[in-house]
Amino acid sequence: MIALSALDYFIIVLFFSVILLIGFIVSKKSGKSSSEFFLSGRSMPWWLLGFSMVATTFAADTPLLVTDIVRGDGVAGNWVWWTFLITGLLTVFVYAKLWRKSGVTTDLEFYELRYSGKAASFLRGFRSIYLGVIFNVLVMSVVTLAAIKIGGIMLGIQPWEVVLYAGSVTVIFSAFGGFRGVVYTDFLLFIIAMFGAIAAAYYAVNLPEVGGLESLFQNKLVATKTDMLPDFNDTNTVITILIIPLALQWWSSWYPGAEPGGGGYIAQRMLAAKDENHAIGATFFFNFVHYALRPWPWILVALASLVIYPDIASLQSAFPNIPADKLGNDLAYPAMLNFLPKGILGIVLASLIAAYMSTISTHLNWGSSYVVNDFYKRFIKKEATEKQLVNVGRISTILMMVISGLLALTLTNVKQVFDIIIMFGAGTGLIFILRWFWWRINAWSEISAMFSSGIISILLNFTSLKTILFGVEDGLFPSWFQFPFVVFVTTIIWLVVTFLTPPEKDETLQLFYKNILPSGAGWRKVVAKANLAGINFDQKEKNWSLPNAILAMLLSCVLIYSCLFATGFWIYGDYKLALILTSLVIIASIFLIKLLKKIKNTIL
Repeated sequence: MIALSALDYFIIVLFFSVILLIGFIVSKKSGKSSSEFFLSGRSMPWWLLGFSMVATTFAADTPLLVTDIVRGDGVAGNWVWWTFLITGLLTVFVYAKLWRKSGVTTDLEFYELRYSGKAASFLRGFRSIYLGVIFNVLVMSVVTLAAIKIGGIMLGIQPWEVVLYAGSVTVIFSAFGGFRGVVYTDFLLFIIAMFGAIAAAYYAVNLPEVGGLESLFQNKLVATKTDMLPDFNDTNTVITILIIPLALQWWSSWYPGAEPGGGGYIAQRMLAAKDENHAIGATFFFNFVHYALRPWPWILVALASLVIYPDIASLQSAFPNIPADKLGNDLAYPAMLNFLPKGILGIVLASLIAAYMSTISTHLNWGSSYVVNDFYKRFIKKEATEKQLVNVGRISTILMMVISGLLALTLTNVKQVFDIIIMFGAGTGLIFILRWFWWRINAWSEISAMFSSGIISILLNFTSLKTILFGVEDGLFPSWFQFPFVVFVTTIIWLVVTFLTPPEKDETLQLFYKNILPSGAGWRKVVAKANLAGINFDQKEKNWSLPNAILAMLLSCVLIYSCLFATGFWIYGDYKLALILTSLVIIASIFLIKLLKKIKNTIL
C-alpha cells in the first residue's frame, strides 16, 4: 500500500467530479429517447467516436493482461491480440460502410433484417441475453477484477470496497449520461489514461534498480523477453502464440471489440456516426492508435517489473496482504506504480480509474441496448413509450453492474478469463464475415455455431475431456490443438446445418440485398432470381469494389504493424531495423492514400 498525498487525493476527487458533472449535464438530452440514450441520435463525428473506441478498449485490465503476457511469454506473446488488427481493418474497409447503411439500432437487430421467421426471432432474443447480459457481465467482471488488484496493492482496500466505490460512481454516470455521456467523457478519459500509461513507463524504466533503457535491456531476465517474434526452435510456443492467432484466431473467434465482420460496441459506434464516411474514419483511427501507438508503455512497465519482481514469490513477499487467490503475474503492473512520485501517482491512479470507467460504462450502455431494443421492446412490450425504454435501460444498467461486481469477487486471473472468452467464440467468426456476402447462410447456421462452440468450450474448460484430448503427457492431441479443434468441429457443424436447412425466404434476401448492396459473387443467385421476377436493383454503388477494400486492408496492416515494430526497435536502440520499418510505414501510407482516392465513399 502506498501513502497518497493530499495532491493525489485532490486529483482523483476532481476527476470523479468532472466525470459525474458531464454525465448529469447530458442526462436530460440522453433521456429523451432510446435512440438518444443508445446512439446519441446518430450524429457523432468520426474523431469523437474513434477516441471513444480507443478509450473503451483501454480497460483497467488491459495493462495487467499485457503484463501477464510479457512476463510469461515475452513481448512476442502479444500476438494473441495483435492479430486482431486484421479483423479490425476488415471492419474498417469492408463492414463499417455496410453496418452504417443497415440503419439498425443494435447489431442484433441485423438478425431480422438478414434472416426471417421464428429462427431469426429466437436468435435475436437469445443473443440479446447471451451477449448483452452473460458475456457483458463476464467481461465487466474481469475489468473489475483488475480494479480490485489495483486497489488492493495501491490503496490497501478490500475487494468489496473497490466494487462498491468504483462501481457506484460508474453506474450512476452510465445510467444518467447514456451513450452521449460515455462518448463525451471517453475523449477526456483517453487523454488521462494515455498520459498515465506513459508516465508510469517513464518512471518504471528510470527507477534506480532498473537504471534506464540500456540497463533494462541488458538484464538477463529482460533480454529473454524482448523479441517481437517467438523462438522458432520452440515449436509449441510458435504454434500457440503466432501461427494459430495469425492463421485461425483473427477470423474464427468472436471477442468483444474485435468481432469478425464488426459488431458489439464497435458496431454501436459505427451506427452512431453521422454517415458511412464517419463510421470508416472512426474505426480506422481506433485501429491505428490501439495497435500502433498504445502497447509500448504497458510493455515497458512489464519488462521493468521483471527486474523488481522477478517472480510471483517476490510479489507475494512484497504484498503479503493480497489474498492468495488474487496472486498472479498481472499484479506486477500495479505493483510498479508504487514507485511513482506524489502528484504523478494521483494522475496515474486517475488514469486507471478512467480506463475502468470508460470500459465499464461502454459495456453497460451496450449491454442495456440489447436488453431494451432486442429483448424488452421486441418480445415484452412492443408499444413501450420512449420514457419506459430509457427507464428499462437504466434499470438493466444497474443490475448488470451489481452482478458483474459480485462475480469479480470470485475470479483470480485476468488472462484466464481472456482465454475462456476466446475459446467460447471459436468457430463462429467465419459466419459473421460471410453472412454479408453469401446468401446461403441462414439463421440456423448461426444458432448451430453458437451452441456448438459454447458446449464444446464448456466441456473442455470444466470437465475431464480437456485432459483426455489435450493432456500434456497422455492427451490424444497436442495441447496447442485445443483451439483449432473447437474451430474445426464448430465449422463442420454449422456448414452441415446450413445445407440441411432451407435457405431464407427470397423476399428477405432480396430486401437485404436492395438495402445493403453488398459486393461479391455470393449474391448472384438472389439477383438472378429477382431479375426473373422483374425486380431490378439500383446499382448506385458500382464504384465500391470489394477487391480494392481488401487491398486497402492489407496495405493498412503493413502500415500499422510496421509502425508498431518500428516504435519497438527505436526503443530497443536497434536503429537500422527501426529506419527500415519507418520507411515501410511511409511507403505503405503513400500507396494507401492513392488507393483510397480511387475508392468512392471513403473519408478521403
